[in-house]
Amino acid sequence: MYGEICHAAGHEMAKPEVHDFFAKCISRVMPKSYFQAWFEVKVTADFLKNWGGDNPRFNAGGSHVPGDHLGQESRGYRWPFGPVAMVAPFNFPLEIPVLQLMGALMMGNRVTMKCSEKTSMVMEQYLRMLHHCGMPLTDVDLIHCEGQAMGALIDSAPFRVTQFTGSSRVAEHLAVATAGKIRIEDAGFDWKILGPDVGDEE
Repeated sequence: MYGEICHAAGHEMAKPEVHDFFAKCISRVMPKSYFQAWFEVKVTADFLKNWGGDNPRFNAGGSHVPGDHLGQESRGYRWPFGPVAMVAPFNFPLEIPVLQLMGALMMGNRVTMKCSEKTSMVMEQYLRMLHHCGMPLTDVDLIHCEGQAMGALIDSAPFRVTQFTGSSRVAEHLAVATAGKIRIEDAGFDWKILGPDVGDEE
């Protein structure tokens, strides 16, 4: 089912008017130029096209490795976690949450998603597009809230795992609060090294 949904969503997002709509959504909530936002949409549309057809089914494939003597082997199976939470950042309001969300859905998980409250309008529009492309209304819950409210939900809801992208401070807190049931892509406002070409552009 998600092979068909990804196929339809990739082609829908690649339509010039839809592509333009999402680029404008991003540039209105995130300080990016139109063309930076346009390329974020392109990467997302290309990802969706790549996961059309049989690819979601192959994504759920296990492994079979022969041992070092007759009759020995190891087998690996992939199973969905079930109820999962996802916390997405503000700086890529479409690309990062879409890539994480679609991977969770392909594996059969039920996702509760919290995007940055400043940019969550972008993912709300994306989910509306997915519903148009055939995604069941019951597969994703989108919550609009600040971090403390989502933290309280993560503490009380029966999420099997949480995917978190954001600051290292919050990531450390969630790692303790969830007893390690978390996948982290942390960051922070780190120093950037600028090359000699910066002065030439100003």
